[in-house]
Amino acid sequence: MARSQETFSKKENEKKRLKKKQDKEEKKEERKANSNKGKGLEDMMAYIDEDGNLSSTPPDPRKKKIVNSEDIQVGVPRRAAEDPADLIRTGVITHFNDSKGYGFIRDAQTQESVFVHINSINGQVRETDKVTFEVEMGPKGPNAVRVKKIS
Repeated sequence: MARSQETFSKKENEKKRLKKKQDKEEKKEERKANSNKGKGLEDMMAYIDEDGNLSSTPPDPRKKKIVNSEDIQVGVPRRAAEDPADLIRTGVITHFNDSKGYGFIRDAQTQESVFVHINSINGQVRETDKVTFEVEMGPKGPNAVRVKKIS
């Protein structure tokens, strides 16, 4: 008598394959049952209540707020135009190198050191001179421009 060619591991593998196939069929049937096809627009509609939460019921029209489109600000609000007199600062030249053409001014209000280039200076200046200047932001930080010596 001949032995059967089917071993225990072959039987187990066949059981696993059949179980996987059956699970796949069940998932397919479940997807068909829960499908959104055929539903109307009202069934798929979602609303936002006054607290910003999603809801399936439409909002109460009596609680409706009217928003003027001009009142909505998108982005950063514009800055108010500054008075040109406020931009002019005073300070003292703490370091200036004539041969290299640059120096630093110590701001009288903030005690901040501000870079100044010789092209931004009107007239001749030396260290410890009191000056008026305006500050502009350069690529490496604040720069003094329109520098004038105070008599």
